[in-house]
Amino acid sequence: MRERFFAGPYPVEVLYLDNHLLVVVKPPNLPAQRDASGDPDLLGAAKAYVARVFDKPGEAFLGLVHRLDRPVGGLMVLARTSKAAARLSDAFATRQVDKGYLAVVRGAVDGPLTLTDWLLKDPRTGSVRVVPRGTPGAKEARLASWPIGQWEALTLMRVRLETGRAHQIRVQHAHAGHPLWGDARYGGGKPGQQIALWADRLALTHPVRREPMAFRAPPPARGIWQSFRTELEAEDAR
Repeated sequence: MRERFFAGPYPVEVLYLDNHLLVVVKPPNLPAQRDASGDPDLLGAAKAYVARVFDKPGEAFLGLVHRLDRPVGGLMVLARTSKAAARLSDAFATRQVDKGYLAVVRGAVDGPLTLTDWLLKDPRTGSVRVVPRGTPGAKEARLASWPIGQWEALTLMRVRLETGRAHQIRVQHAHAGHPLWGDARYGGGKPGQQIALWADRLALTHPVRREPMAFRAPPPARGIWQSFRTELEAEDAR
């Protein structure tokens, strides 16, 4: 069994730890960092874990260099030093980190989607919407996704981002007529449904040793993901 720690009731799996990096699998519904809810969060629990492992007094340093939406699970990397944080932040900003996602969307998708939209975030509600190009404050969002499996009226998609905007995968697919299954905010998800979006791949260059690193973490074998078990096993084997 791999190492893990707990953030409240949520088990967090540790995939990699050294003097510069911590790579974990964030469970769905766990905030990446402290928010207004006051619920346990990944960053706080990870700091406590690092302090315990390295027997450090006080609070350990960890830099949050990217995020996943609270209901979304999957791979995240945290920086253990300020040097690593600065270099990783730059790598994310300049698209030098390769992130792969899996999503289950509503409707039959028969071929690849190449989506380009302009997104505007409402600072009061945190919601994002598609707006006309040129709208003040709007940011361009680009992604590509393609079907790798279908079950009834749902399609399993592989997603690659070209930009990193808030709620991008969720909003752009919903705008294209294929909202994510279980997405209560943008897709009409019902109570009890877990949004079907998972960050399953992460490839980066180590910020200090400059060595390539790649990680994989398949989605949990429960919920709607079970309907695509064969396709997910094939993806994980690639």
